[in-house]
Amino acid sequence: MSSRRVAVVGATGVAGRQALAALQAHPWFELCAVAASERSAGATLAELLERDRQVWADTGLAAPDPVVDTRPQSLASRLPSEWLSLRACTAEQLPLDELDLVFSMLPTEAARAVEPVLAARVPVISTAAAFRDEPDTPLLLPGVNTEHAALLASQGAARGWRGFVAPTPNCTTVGLAASLAPLHAAVGVRAVVLTSMQAVSGAGAGGPRVAAAALGNVLPFIDGEEDKVGREFAKILGRVDGARIAPADCAVSATCTRVPVADGHTLAVTVGLREALSVERAAQLLRDHDPWRGRSLPSAPQRWIVVRTEQDRPQPRLDLSEGAGFSTVVGRLRPDAVLGGLSLVVLSHNAVLGAAGGAVLLAEDLADRGLLPAPR
Repeated sequence: MSSRRVAVVGATGVAGRQALAALQAHPWFELCAVAASERSAGATLAELLERDRQVWADTGLAAPDPVVDTRPQSLASRLPSEWLSLRACTAEQLPLDELDLVFSMLPTEAARAVEPVLAARVPVISTAAAFRDEPDTPLLLPGVNTEHAALLASQGAARGWRGFVAPTPNCTTVGLAASLAPLHAAVGVRAVVLTSMQAVSGAGAGGPRVAAAALGNVLPFIDGEEDKVGREFAKILGRVDGARIAPADCAVSATCTRVPVADGHTLAVTVGLREALSVERAAQLLRDHDPWRGRSLPSAPQRWIVVRTEQDRPQPRLDLSEGAGFSTVVGRLRPDAVLGGLSLVVLSHNAVLGAAGGAVLLAEDLADRGLLPAPR
């Protein structure tokens, strides 16, 4: 497969650095341009990483996950010299006629303005929330709802775009949907109650402040997160209905908290099922779920869902690197007497599958299925 020429917009933010790490030495995608804010335009990528170095060196995140250490001082030592010499432009200055794909790692408000301009000429895969709730826009989680990608063509046509905007889900929703999708397919999910214990790296640009507040502490509220989880989970597990997604009929009650963990979102989940399902059968459904069977994608893990049987697993410190951060780890499967289903603990890597790594995996999936334009 010929390499597609790509750009990263928002390249020096937390999500942007995650994208650079995910694209390093990628066999299918060639980084050709980086875009940043107007204030940063004209500086080289090396200069921008150095500008941020001191802030992130002092965050207190002293034990980064070895899969994706995206602190500026670490990333700069690993990136190719030709990348470090790239000069950042603004999104409006990107040479779109020379690009095959753009990864947008922008904050939501900036993405709402910029992504339609980019999509008018080139496909955009985004980690921002700007388009997640749009009725003509699928919320794609590779390995879970690939059939929803059929809406991308109609989205672009209806909006007069040559490309499309394909957003990825919120990092908390990712682990929930990945772990419950096989159970939903088998017997149906009718209700979910969960408490999240989310890593401080999920706070993005607010990471330094949140890390300090969470040290030796639990922050019992994350603004907007609980509503997002419910909406996005129902949309991901929904079905295509013409030019829109009909959400799954599933009630979700979420309590989202921030805990003093560098990377990795842990969810304590209770799920009500439409039909009875034993613990043994549920574990087998999770183990057997292999969305990548017969396909060879660079980022796809050997095991999409890892089921642990120990009483004290999963743990971020021990299990976060499963599948290089692309596997979802499930443990503590047991019957539930309240919702009449199961309880389980879910761990997913918010800085890999739940962020730019998931966006790159989605791009691989779309390219492999012929849903991206051919390389220029």
